[in-house]
Amino acid sequence: MKDLKYLAAFSTPLVAVLALYLRGYYTFLTPIYAFGMIPIMELIFSQNTKNLSEEEVEKKSANHLFNWMLYLNIPIVFGLLIFTLWNVSTGMYATYELIGLIFSTGIVLGSNGINVAHELGHRKTQYEQMMAKLLLLPSMYMHFFVEHNFGHHLHAATKEDPATARYNQVVYSFWCTSTIRQYIKAWKIQRNLRQRGKFSFFSFKNNMFWFSLLQISYLAIVFYFLGTLTFVFATVSAVVSFLLLETINYIEHYGLLRKKLASGRYERLREIHSWNSNHTIGRIVLYELTRHSDHHYKASKKYQLLDCHEKSPQMPFGYPTSMVLALIPPLWFKVMNKRIPSEMIS
Repeated sequence: MKDLKYLAAFSTPLVAVLALYLRGYYTFLTPIYAFGMIPIMELIFSQNTKNLSEEEVEKKSANHLFNWMLYLNIPIVFGLLIFTLWNVSTGMYATYELIGLIFSTGIVLGSNGINVAHELGHRKTQYEQMMAKLLLLPSMYMHFFVEHNFGHHLHAATKEDPATARYNQVVYSFWCTSTIRQYIKAWKIQRNLRQRGKFSFFSFKNNMFWFSLLQISYLAIVFYFLGTLTFVFATVSAVVSFLLLETINYIEHYGLLRKKLASGRYERLREIHSWNSNHTIGRIVLYELTRHSDHHYKASKKYQLLDCHEKSPQMPFGYPTSMVLALIPPLWFKVMNKRIPSEMIS
């Protein structure tokens, strides 16, 4: 039964369904739940630093239930998205209700879309990688698959990495720099992969070309069949979802930098270069994303197997609470700056 704890990750889309059904001010239920109720629960429930035994690792590695709990997000995310877009196209909502639903939809696309895509994007099987790309589509962030796997995991905790926040950088500034630089870098990475693999720009191997085409087609279909209002709704919901991702990116490596060696190369990425959190609720609803240090130590390691490393810098709060904290820069700096090793500050 303990393995079923990750079903709690479906609580976010469930709340979004309630918001859609109840209407009125209830349309704001999802942001209230995600950034109000979950942080409160994180403070109530204790942390869990326990790692799995070898026997438990072997057992959980072979249990396909953990995979199916990820796969189930695809019909849930797209079912909710399609139903919401259809309802919006009927014009049955007031402006304030649409704003609430934009945040609700965006949060689901971020937590159960992009976050799950991140996990599946590191898998070796082609069908799981296809699932990852599909989940990134409605967030208009398919380039994340290229930049994250071939860029971020190579350059994390360096100034060359767009997704590593600098010391004293405000999250709102990071949204701009990270979003723009990641997109540009994804094209550069794809160009290098294309030159190395010697395939044409229009080849099926050129992910960035097909990602662009798919995303434009998605919005074009929404606009043609569901109208201008629904097109705007889908676009803004996508922005909310990828800003949610970028806020997570912001807290994951904030202020942590690798040393540059005499050779000009950086030291090896270690457990000390990612912020870790063992807060139980955040771990469950984000599929162990908060054990980020171990994820960077071995990116292909499945979420249910991730360990806590004593060397890793620990966040005082869980990821959901830290995201709220990051939106208030003076408070964020007061809490986090003193936790960053002095040798990493530059």
